Amino acid sequence: MNTSGKNILGFNFSSQGETVFFAKNPATGYKLETAYHEAIPKEIDEAITLAENAFTLYREKTGEEKALFLETIAEELFQIEEGLVGLCAQETGLPDGRLKGELGRTTGQLKLFATVLRNGSWVDARVDTADSNRKPFPKPDIRQMQIALGPVGVFGASNFPLAFSVAGGDTASALAAGCTVVVKAHPAHPGTSELVGKAIIAAAKRCNMPDGVFSLVQGASIAVGQAIVRNPLIKAIGFTGSFRGGKALFDEAAKREEPIPVYAEMGSVNPVFVLPGILKKNHQTLAEGLSNSVQLGAGQFCTNPGITVLPKLTESNLFEDTLKNSVAVSESSTMLTESIQDAYNRNLEKLKTKREVASISIGKKADGQAQGVAEILSVSANHFLKDKEMEEEVFGPSTLLVRTEDKSEIMDVAKSLNGHLTATVHGTQEDLEEYADLLKILERKVGRLLLNGFPTGVEVCHSMVHGGPFPATTDARMTSVGTAAITRFTRPICFQNYPDSLLPDELKAENPLNILRIENGNYVLP
Repeated sequence: MNTSGKNILGFNFSSQGETVFFAKNPATGYKLETAYHEAIPKEIDEAITLAENAFTLYREKTGEEKALFLETIAEELFQIEEGLVGLCAQETGLPDGRLKGELGRTTGQLKLFATVLRNGSWVDARVDTADSNRKPFPKPDIRQMQIALGPVGVFGASNFPLAFSVAGGDTASALAAGCTVVVKAHPAHPGTSELVGKAIIAAAKRCNMPDGVFSLVQGASIAVGQAIVRNPLIKAIGFTGSFRGGKALFDEAAKREEPIPVYAEMGSVNPVFVLPGILKKNHQTLAEGLSNSVQLGAGQFCTNPGITVLPKLTESNLFEDTLKNSVAVSESSTMLTESIQDAYNRNLEKLKTKREVASISIGKKADGQAQGVAEILSVSANHFLKDKEMEEEVFGPSTLLVRTEDKSEIMDVAKSLNGHLTATVHGTQEDLEEYADLLKILERKVGRLLLNGFPTGVEVCHSMVHGGPFPATTDARMTSVGTAAITRFTRPICFQNYPDSLLPDELKAENPLNILRIENGNYVLP
């Protein structure tokens, strides 16, 4: 499927910059043929100006109109599935089956937000009617709802080139909120990004959306991203990537004359705690499950279990033996880019240079470039607690086993943790009752707490939280997955003593949209 290598500025294509870059097939190391033009400041400003002009029109679209737009994007993506998956596989090294599943997730997110828009209750409408007879002062009529912030900048993720990228959760939720979007394409998959961007533009035209409702700018340098964050018309940022990248954007936004929210999902080691009772019963099944979770997607899921905390038991040795054997016979997978593989290897070596850390199992290296070879490391809890660097993310197929001596060390490890996206506890009913305090500690450390499962895989649904305390994200109150993600790109507004004719439909007296509202302190069903 052909790509132009140009930037998408609303309904137009542009290649004014002289700097070009190329995608590279990580499996072969070969450069792909299309040259992509890095956006220059003029093009970035044009895209954002178009987004601002379009916002005044798009924010007034009805929930039904925006829902149809999201569904039409999904239709356009399905129409290009074969070519999109083929090119994406070349740019990322990911298998077709994985990419088809990810495309299904991407379109599923768009359709899920369409249902939210049709329901309409997401605006959290609140109505307090006037009471002129209240003493000593009359009560005014006050009504509140959520409204869109304005143009949003979205940064495509490397590890999910579809579901967390151009038409992924950030874009879907921002468009659902009524915001216009300017996406910074990830330089590792620029062609994939362009194809998805074209599909969004095709949908915008079909649905009579304003020019500028969506734009896509390319760039391999940090200058393109900085220009988006610094532009005063941008009102929020969505980012999925490294701690270094997310924190840099957060700091840049804080320096603006008008600081803006940056919703950055950055890094996490997603600790797994295995409790004594369940280890005695299921040590083999648990080890095999952990091996699979660690190696899923070459360990490049943001929920990869990077730390595994074990009690001191005979069964712990049996667990380790099973885990070591499972990893030792496994073959490596192609990582997304050579730079990601290089960083993975460097971070592993950094850990292994610590005298107290031991490598206990290494997988087999398959043929091909950018191979992520699975590795299991181990360390005592005593040494882990003395060195916070051991808690840093190693993005790739590895986990660090933390051996504890007793229950108090398990609790100390939990208390020492920074913020993470997930924590998992494996235990019997008796374990979970005995370690109830552990669960309470972990509630303060993560956005999602799992029992007797593995963290890899994030269900897209109304109740999902994909977020967590810093440094996992820059705002622990928010999620980047699930329908609650829409509120990242809205703010509350209050209307006082407005005539009914001037109120938004969501707040009018007769509730013409038939949405759930809070009226005079009570939830009122339509």
